[in-house]
Amino acid sequence: MIDLSIFLSLYALGLVSSMHCLGMCGGIMGALTMAIPAEATSKRWFILIAYNLGRILSYGLMGLLAGVFAEQFSAMGGGTFLRILAGILLISMGLYLADWWRGLTKLETLGRYLWVYIQPLGKHLMPVNNIPKALVLGAIWGWLPCGLVYAALAMAMTQPAPIMAASVMLAFGLGTLPAVLAAGAVAQQLANILRQRPVRMALALIIIVFGVWTIWGGLGHSHQHHQHEQQHTQQPVDGADHSAMDHSAMQHMAEPVLERQRTDADINKKENKSSSASSSLATDESASHVHHHKK
Repeated sequence: MIDLSIFLSLYALGLVSSMHCLGMCGGIMGALTMAIPAEATSKRWFILIAYNLGRILSYGLMGLLAGVFAEQFSAMGGGTFLRILAGILLISMGLYLADWWRGLTKLETLGRYLWVYIQPLGKHLMPVNNIPKALVLGAIWGWLPCGLVYAALAMAMTQPAPIMAASVMLAFGLGTLPAVLAAGAVAQQLANILRQRPVRMALALIIIVFGVWTIWGGLGHSHQHHQHEQQHTQQPVDGADHSAMDHSAMQHMAEPVLERQRTDADINKKENKSSSASSSLATDESASHVHHHKK
């Protein structure tokens, strides 16, 4: 079952990080719109939607692959580590958006090694003048090195199943959709709003708080898991105590029965002795009577 809170949180992350999306994809969206004649308004929007659909599907594929890895890693006890890593990346993303610390760009640098092999594939699709080309180009550009995507991926890896990790990445992609679509239509106006320092600070603080909450939840989950293991370890001991109590109770219940059996045995012995004595006495009297008669 999909955790709705995580689903909505990733959607909100994509939504509040729109400024970063504009910086990464705004130029691409502008190029796509310019390739379509101004009078073909409907075709332009179909091209933009197809591009973003391909991009969001790439995010879903990333989430699925990351979820497969995370499932195996969590099975080895690494679930808490993944959640803490997700929180750290979210905080780094907030600091990046606020322009307080740009260490996240180093992570984007690592992604460029893969991007070198993927980027040339998009050149064969230019100019983008139909929906299939836009869909494939969007799928390719979804792999563009982006610290925001990596932070979302880290969050997706905290999910218990690959399909759920893919789902939250789709939610993240849907959150970025309004800003990127607007980038193709009113890019300059939206960019001006998002460049305002109060807006940037507010968005950055939201992401940082979300990152702190993620780390706190990871540490709390680890503590609960540790307590569960301790209880599970103590269970055999408790079972042994119950067994001992049951054994003692059985002994206690058996004592009166054994006592009655010993008492009955003693009575039987006494009765047997009395019977033997009576029989012996009767035999002696009979013998004495016979001897007296002969005389």
